[in-house]
Amino acid sequence: MAKKEEHIRKPEWLKIKLNTNETYTGLKKMMRENNLHTVCEEARCPNIHECWAERKTATFMILGDVCTRACRFCAVKTGLPTELDWQEPERVADSVQLMNLKHAVITAVARDDLKDGGAAVFAETVRAVRRKNPFTTIEVLPSDMMGEYENVKTLMDARPNILNHNIETVKRLTPRVRARATYERSLEFLKRAKELHPDIPTKSSLMIGLGETKEEIIETMDDLRANDVDIMTIGQYLQPTKKHLKVVKYYHPDEFAELREIAMSKGFSHCEAGPLVRSSYHADEQVNEAQVNQEASKVIEKEANS
Repeated sequence: MAKKEEHIRKPEWLKIKLNTNETYTGLKKMMRENNLHTVCEEARCPNIHECWAERKTATFMILGDVCTRACRFCAVKTGLPTELDWQEPERVADSVQLMNLKHAVITAVARDDLKDGGAAVFAETVRAVRRKNPFTTIEVLPSDMMGEYENVKTLMDARPNILNHNIETVKRLTPRVRARATYERSLEFLKRAKELHPDIPTKSSLMIGLGETKEEIIETMDDLRANDVDIMTIGQYLQPTKKHLKVVKYYHPDEFAELREIAMSKGFSHCEAGPLVRSSYHADEQVNEAQVNQEASKVIEKEANS
């Protein structure tokens, strides 16, 4: 008889103080009124109350809320999507304006049913947000779009301030944790993005606590740096439901601090590491201000001449 997996109790440092003030509840209401999805809600981000209450950043999930992949760590629902809304980019741009966001993250479910993986809608959303919010920084967080070069190019030519694509886990665990995605394809995606626009920072996130070793974490850092990734985030995996992968280990904050030091010694320009760190955590602090002002000036000048 198979031995029942042991459930590990969540430690004290992972307890979250909720801040459901008027700003938070107002933003939540606005999202529903505009028929918008956020990964903050769908993926049950532990930092949603902090980010929304301070109007620093929000992560908009475009291309619907049904993912074509069924990764074993993710709470987003899966199935066959039917939604492709070309008005969505303008609604996202309007919401960023209403929220007065400093930084907007645009992500999406994986749309393997679309030839371009959703790249065209992604790119138009970037352009729409920048037209209406020239001083808001924009980060994109796409799937690997099946590794097609033209899809990466379509997205990067819209010139987001940061290109973020998550490696998610170490190489050995990738087949068990991620659906359809491969470790090598994610590295290739990040490499191609940097080759297309070397001045745009690239970023990737690693969740730990799934059974990886410290050596494998460091190996992942080395692989990301070998492909010119600039920014890294490292956070604790939290099991969203009983149907998802169990937590093997809860890392102590001191262990995250050590991993951050190692990452910075590898040459990353920025690293966020902590139990509650997620891919977009403190993302507004990772953008070069000079680049932001340059992009904003271009938009303002273009609007003035049109």
